[in-house]
Amino acid sequence: MGPQRHPVVHLELHTGDLAGAAGFYSQLLRWRPTTVEAGSACYTAMELGGLGGGIVECGTERPMWLPYVRVESVEQVTACAWGMGATVLLEPREGPAGWRSVVSVPGGAELALWQPKGAA
Repeated sequence: MGPQRHPVVHLELHTGDLAGAAGFYSQLLRWRPTTVEAGSACYTAMELGGLGGGIVECGTERPMWLPYVRVESVEQVTACAWGMGATVLLEPREGPAGWRSVVSVPGGAELALWQPKGAA
């Protein structure tokens, strides 16, 4: 058996208009937005139908979808991506449910790496 494939497990929209984006996708695709309290911040989760998702309001000039890929070790895969020419935009960091990092791959696309707690 070969190396394990790494599935996309979450899809996150970064936008400057959270209310507009949530309304649009909710109406067009019937995705249901739910506000989740996360400490001092709020997160808008979206039920995408089998895949986790959400919307983050931020100062981005242009809305961008960020896929989260599950990996066994955020530290190792981030280092590997860097070694292959990616730029590390967010160093590996721990959150309530796991560890994540964000890299910009050669060519400019962004990818989040995700290691849930309990996975080693």
